[in-house]
Amino acid sequence: MGDPELALFNSMSKQKEPFKPIVDGKVSMYVCGVTPYDLSHIGHARAYVAFDVLHRYLKHLGYEIKYVRNFTDIDDKIIKRANEAGEDPLSLSSRFSKEFLDDMAVLQCLPPTHEPRVTDHIEQIKDMIAKIIDNGHAYTLEGDVYFSVDSFPDYCRLSGRKLDDNLAGGGGRASVDLRKRNPADFALWKSAKPGEPSWESPWGPGRPGWHIECSAMSSHYLGHAFDIHGGGKDLIFPHHENELAQSRAACPESNVNYWMHNGFVNRDNQKMSKSDNNFFTIRDIIEKYHPLALRFFLMRTHYRADVNYSDRQLDTASDRVFYIYQTIHDCEKALSPFREGNIKGQIPDDIRELVNKFPTNFTASMSDDLHTTAVLDDLMEPLKAINSNLKKFKGKKQQQSLIQALIALEKEVKDVLGILGLMPSSSCAEVLQQLKEKALKRAGMSEEELLQKIEERTLARKNKQYSESDRIRKELTALGIALMDEPGGTVWRPCEPELPED
Repeated sequence: MGDPELALFNSMSKQKEPFKPIVDGKVSMYVCGVTPYDLSHIGHARAYVAFDVLHRYLKHLGYEIKYVRNFTDIDDKIIKRANEAGEDPLSLSSRFSKEFLDDMAVLQCLPPTHEPRVTDHIEQIKDMIAKIIDNGHAYTLEGDVYFSVDSFPDYCRLSGRKLDDNLAGGGGRASVDLRKRNPADFALWKSAKPGEPSWESPWGPGRPGWHIECSAMSSHYLGHAFDIHGGGKDLIFPHHENELAQSRAACPESNVNYWMHNGFVNRDNQKMSKSDNNFFTIRDIIEKYHPLALRFFLMRTHYRADVNYSDRQLDTASDRVFYIYQTIHDCEKALSPFREGNIKGQIPDDIRELVNKFPTNFTASMSDDLHTTAVLDDLMEPLKAINSNLKKFKGKKQQQSLIQALIALEKEVKDVLGILGLMPSSSCAEVLQQLKEKALKRAGMSEEELLQKIEERTLARKNKQYSESDRIRKELTALGIALMDEPGGTVWRPCEPELPED
């Protein structure tokens, strides 16, 4: 029996479908990128981690991938922010594009094949608009060009909305223009306004509308028909609906086989957004939590479901990744003297069964529309087996079967973490130290202050002042610091802060 077939949820059909690329062995994927007018928030992290997982899993399955993710580097919001800051709009968007790429790197998102910017593709955008006009799907109004939704009977097929429900101007970033033939018509080209960047065109100087850019850039890099188009579910309408319409209007053969959309990040059950000013930037989060803890947190929820953000959830994620990397580090340390040796022992039957079952379950879960939640739950079993075998390893004659068991378990865990983008680029020891530093920051104390507390507790225990010793331990546990008494003395590690008793 072979590996299960990859199935992905298609927002167009509203169901999971077997994945069949247009070209065998190759995948073409376009994911809508950011509008870089500020630092990226956790909602952006949600989207790009989700599609990075898809990117990585497709690579694991052996596909050659052409992945395109754009920058909308000219837009009303960019112009408004630049005017407020007294900065050139293109300079501002270039600066925040770089900040975004830095954030993606720390979250261990693989770089796409192409990262096009709107301002580098004005000619392709103008060419597509001209085709849409020639095909009778758009009209000009005093230097503006609008798409006529009445000319496209399939409009709203992706979102399932009724045309009467549509916001004037196609929703989103457009303002009402009473000159339009239909209030739902949306801008393909905006005529130049004083103080705004503009480019020459057959319709007069101006700049692209929001939606046309992705149609032009996706077709430029991937052709008119490609496999996957992704983004947050807030983009289904109007952005992706408008993309689909204008792409088909320019080229009737245009087609996306799989539309994929990730869920929101909510705070207090409200969608995080810059416009509502209820968001955290990625930088805000990784100031207190390790980037791999944030990545783990985002992957704990299935990509199509909404994530409800809380510090408590990040604390849990941070505690889990510390456990993962501590286990791997302990295993690496125990195995280091035996890496080059000729180990001949047989893997115990229970471990052999586990190392066979774990990758099979991983493939089954990931091929079922990227079920990362199940994968991260399943990861705990081989990690527990490593810790259980490490305990047997200590203080006993080294058994070759035990070494073989640890080597096999370590390999399976590292392989899966690597595919998920959760294997540290540096050593586990380094990440463990960084996780400890973040824990101290959240606790609001320095390492010196913590060591002083540990010394006070050690003294209290020595003097049989057990109530004082317990008080110090509980005080630190409430701050997310766990103390462990070992033969060589007391050591500490981060933990989930203990909630106060009712």
